[in-house]
Amino acid sequence: MELWFSEFHAPDVKHSIRVNRHLYSQRSEYQQIDVFETPEFGRVLTLDGNVLLTERDEFIYDEMITHVPMSVHPCVRDVLVIGAGDGGVVRELTRYACVEKIDLVEMDPQVVEVCRTYLPENACKLDDARVHIYYDNALRFLRRCTANYDLIIVDSIDPFGPSEGYFTREFYGICYNALREDGIMVNQQGSPFYKHDADVMRRSHHKIVNTFPISRVYQAHIPTYAAGYWLFGFASKKYHPIADFQAEKWKSLNLETNYYTTKLHIGSFYLPAFLEKMLKEVE
Repeated sequence: MELWFSEFHAPDVKHSIRVNRHLYSQRSEYQQIDVFETPEFGRVLTLDGNVLLTERDEFIYDEMITHVPMSVHPCVRDVLVIGAGDGGVVRELTRYACVEKIDLVEMDPQVVEVCRTYLPENACKLDDARVHIYYDNALRFLRRCTANYDLIIVDSIDPFGPSEGYFTREFYGICYNALREDGIMVNQQGSPFYKHDADVMRRSHHKIVNTFPISRVYQAHIPTYAAGYWLFGFASKKYHPIADFQAEKWKSLNLETNYYTTKLHIGSFYLPAFLEKMLKEVE
């Protein structure tokens, strides 16, 4: 008997991956957590039936949400990462010698433990001396912060269930307060392709535009995410993602990447016409 994992990307669209083994299945206090072994995508982590990451394409997401802001801000010392209990974003951040402290706020400790066991290449830097893990609600954590961070990376799951509060005007406002005067916030903005996802993206972008003086959207192509097309938000108090982009400085670090490049950095902010129209409607 063949075993397949299927995820609905839209009411009439389903994405399926053949499964060799179901390695882990447990319900935590917050969500259903599963890990599958697959022939095409390696190990796949799902939360409540939605793909969070796969070994095959996680590098695209983690590189684009990390290296874009890191190549714009001139000196990131203190970083707050929200969600990302798998450790992929933390792994990318620890490659920068300038980073002195990484606070990781993850609501579900079971996600971290599962990734330590089944996805060690993602979780390999969670024990770095600069990393401090807090098992807490991010809104509660952020309310205690004022001008603490140079960079906030919001690596939340989609805005349903436990992560719904991470897509509100209040949340973006307390992120703004937690950033220093030249701070940057990046977040995942979902896919603009299917109607439901596009509506969520527009609402989120509208709230960010009304909170930060500089707000842009950029894109990446991730095969296992909805429509294979994913967006990130870049919001800043001071720095423009292209005008203040320090390409030569970033290249001098000699960081080896599999997706991100300095040319791609600029290109990722040039959006297709249908998406530009969507964003202008809410701006």
